[in-house]
Amino acid sequence: IERMNEVAAGLSTDPRATLAAGFRDAGEAISNLRLVSAMPKPAGFFDPKNPAQLQPAIVEDEEDAEEEDTRPDPRDSDEEAEPRFGQRGSLLSFANTDMAFSGDLLVAGNYHGFNAYRLGEDGVPQLVSSTVCPGGQGDVSIVGELLVMSVQDSRARIDCGLQGVADRVSEERFRGIRIFDISDPARPMQVGQVQTCRGSHTHSIVSADADRIVLYNSGTSYVREDEELAGCIDAPGDDRTALFSIDVIEIPVANPAAARIVDRPRIFAAEGQIAGLWRGGDHGDGTQDTSRTDQCHDITVFPAKQLAAGACSGNGIILDISDPLKPVRIDDVTDTGFAYWHSATFNNDGTKVLFTDEWGGGGRPRCQAGDPVNWGANAIYEIEDGELEFRSLYKLPAPQSDMENCVAHNGSIIPVPGRDIFVQAWYQGGISVIDFTDAENPFEIAYFDRGPVDADQLVTGGYWSAYWYNGRIYATEISRGLDIFALEPSEFLTREEIAAAEAARYEGNLFNPQTQTQVTWPDEVVEAAVASRRGG
Repeated sequence: IERMNEVAAGLSTDPRATLAAGFRDAGEAISNLRLVSAMPKPAGFFDPKNPAQLQPAIVEDEEDAEEEDTRPDPRDSDEEAEPRFGQRGSLLSFANTDMAFSGDLLVAGNYHGFNAYRLGEDGVPQLVSSTVCPGGQGDVSIVGELLVMSVQDSRARIDCGLQGVADRVSEERFRGIRIFDISDPARPMQVGQVQTCRGSHTHSIVSADADRIVLYNSGTSYVREDEELAGCIDAPGDDRTALFSIDVIEIPVANPAAARIVDRPRIFAAEGQIAGLWRGGDHGDGTQDTSRTDQCHDITVFPAKQLAAGACSGNGIILDISDPLKPVRIDDVTDTGFAYWHSATFNNDGTKVLFTDEWGGGGRPRCQAGDPVNWGANAIYEIEDGELEFRSLYKLPAPQSDMENCVAHNGSIIPVPGRDIFVQAWYQGGISVIDFTDAENPFEIAYFDRGPVDADQLVTGGYWSAYWYNGRIYATEISRGLDIFALEPSEFLTREEIAAAEAARYEGNLFNPQTQTQVTWPDEVVEAAVASRRGG
């Protein structure tokens, strides 16, 4: 299979298929984008002796080598043995994760903490501060002068210490939502915490005013011991279980230290059962093994439409959030090709939802030439009378190697009036920009890709997130740093359409990854964009 994938990739005419490997000198392929800046990670957020976090090679001793020689080798006799590498990872992870924006402030999350930047007139960030606070995964949102960060790692500590937590039950462990005061971005201060049963993998800002912030928390890890946090029950058959729910958290703006969980709604319930949706397993011969629906990975809220789209392990769901404290499921779907419903994005009108499938968990090479095109892909739905109607699938069209973790991941809408355009991270598959205006026929209009981080071992790297903000695409590269791109005019996108996207107005001049705000444009740029499509 490996050889067949290599041959098929070699036959591809796509320049992304055969890029050379390298940490800082990898081959690159780009189309209809311009790389404005490629910024390395700040000091303290990488290991200077091993910046790519490669595993050490295993050196065979003479006795082991002789033993290996006596075993039958199904490969050609002149083929060199593949190198082997250790599997034990570092106790510290420096993976870049998600981003949030407010005005000219960009905060980039990391398993090791977060970095704050000021954006220049050209959109290029300048580092303001680095906050070391390990815990993973470090997804962030900004509300006023507060930063919210998700923490799920069992080694994370209340005090942000580096020493971790080894005990099965510990008062020092922290898994949940951290709250920082970033009124002075050069000196962030932790001012609040909310412990949760399953930690916080991601979170969504649902509503915010001068008095309070309401967010939904999605924990995807194991349920911690009741001895460590009262009320945490792991048994699926117990009505008190921490499974099959999300957390609704309220943060008093004037006193973030008083933040608390106010509800754990059973949004997967049906016919009197809290486990009312997909029970786990495959869908029949030739179908995917889909995860059980006992959690949401992402919940993207669209307050202007009073809707949320949940990517919830075994199902995609739509929620009515007209009462932010009491979300109500109004529709749900599953897909025979989805392994794990990962994220969701509405179009600007709130009439479509693009769901992603994280087949392989983000760490596996799932974009090889022989991989199914309907696994690890995007599923595009239209919303009709509150129900999800399937329209099409889209998967990265360029085959990747077995040394590149690749699957659909995080992205955002590029606000071109009258069109639905989406920029998306595909880990080491790079960045892909697609047009899904015609929901049944999505197609790629731009891309950027690098070769593998390493030629000999699979390293989790590539783009975690790719988001449009104020005329630029910002992309967190897990291993390498932070990249900034600009759109270039092409047969797919006019100069006037790009100008309209750059002129788009977001409520509050704010972008949080799981909170969509309806975009507006000045009339004149809309008219120019429409005229350009007609050849005017």
